[in-house]
Parts: sequence; structure tokens; C-alpha cells
Amino acid sequence: MPREAPYLAVADALRARVLAGEWAVGKRLPSRAKLAEEYGVGRNVVQRAVDGLIIAGLLEGRAGSGTYVRTPRERLRMVRSRHLGRRGGPPCLTGMKERGRAGAWDAHSQVRVPAPGAIAERLAIGPGDLCVNTHYEFLADGQPVQLSESWEPMALTDGTPIMLPEMGPLAGKGVVERMRSIGVVVETVVELPRPARATRAQANLLGIGVGDLVLRIERIIYDTDGQPVETADIVIPDVRREVAYEFGIDRS
Repeated sequence: MPREAPYLAVADALRARVLAGEWAVGKRLPSRAKLAEEYGVGRNVVQRAVDGLIIAGLLEGRAGSGTYVRTPRERLRMVRSRHLGRRGGPPCLTGMKERGRAGAWDAHSQVRVPAPGAIAERLAIGPGDLCVNTHYEFLADGQPVQLSESWEPMALTDGTPIMLPEMGPLAGKGVVERMRSIGVVVETVVELPRPARATRAQANLLGIGVGDLVLRIERIIYDTDGQPVETADIVIPDVRREVAYEFGIDRS
């Protein structure tokens, strides 16, 4: 049988000690050097073990202070549904079995923003083509739970009542309903989730630590002709949210 990697063995041992109450919530763990000596391993092994427990939400690192047992927090569920926009509310927050649903959001839009290269590629437009760029901050029970940065080609919405997503007659109704109002029918949504680390700006907005684990979802919404009508980068703090994907079954 293959032997367990040393950092996994150390992580298991530390987890067991925390769960047994050897270090209470809010208490500081011994230094990396002391733990390395105790377990007969290198400091890098202890560092990797501790990093894994921080990602798992059992511990937290405090810059210049050390590692502490983290206060347990319930991870609320966010459902990513194939039924985008059919249940009302903002497009990123619909779905059944969702707990701690975001009840408010702040949004700020800028018009005539040149599309960066990566965004232009997603939207199948030229680099520098003008877009509407909207930043969202979503709140649940007054706590920030999600960020989103959305891009829509101005060639599609310029001069229409829906150019600004959070202004006009369909403010806050979501991409599907807004686009339908100008004769554009949304057919497909593609989402690519990736783990990432919070940047300083994201950490400040979400109230988490710089480098904390987040889920970054790259979304592209297509019309019936396969033309992208919107793309967004959605950032969800791992410590506060678990993400579930819901798919209906085609019975035809």
C-alpha cells in the first residue's frame, strides 16, 4: 500500500486535535517550527498541512500573528440553475433549495468602455469595441456574499431602454428578460467555475482575507444564433457559500 504523503498525515493529526478541543475556537496554534519539531517533518510540510486546513475553513491565518482555530460558519447554498431568469430576481441568484438568498445588491455601470482582449474574445467582438461594464455587490442579511463584473456589447443595446442593466423599465430583471424586450432570445448559458484566491480589492469588498479561497465563475450568455450577448466574472467566497448546479431533464 502507498504511504500517505507527510503533509496529509500532519493535516489529519492537527484536524483531530482541533476537533477534540485541544485548541478552542479563537486559540492560537503552536508555531510552524514547533509543530515541525513535534512531528519530525520540515516546516514546508507543516505549512502545506496548515494551508489545507485553512482552505477547509478549520483554521485561519492572521498576518504577523499566527494560525488560529476558526469560528465555525455555516456555508449557505447558492443554486446555479439552468432555468436562468425564469423565477424572477437577479439572474445569478435564482433557484430552489437556496439558503441565505441575496436580498439586495449594489450596481455601478459605465458606458462606452473598450473591451479588453479577453472580454472581446468571449463576446466575439473586436478588442476595444465599446461595452457597458457593470460591477455588482450582492448582500444576504447585510453580509457581502458575491461579486460580479458584467460586460454587454454596446452594439447590441445602444439606444435601447435596457442599455443600463439597473436603470430603465426593466432594471434588475436580468439578462434574459431585458434581452427579450429588444427581440433577442437567450438560448444558452455557459459557466466555467475555477477555484481562485481573493485579490486585495475582492477581499475588501467581501470582508474576507487576501488570498482566501473563492470560486470564480466565468459566464457567457448566448442568443439563439449563438452570438454572445453578455459575459461576466462572478466571485463567491468559499467560506460563506457552497455552489450547487441544478439541471432539468429533457423528457421529449
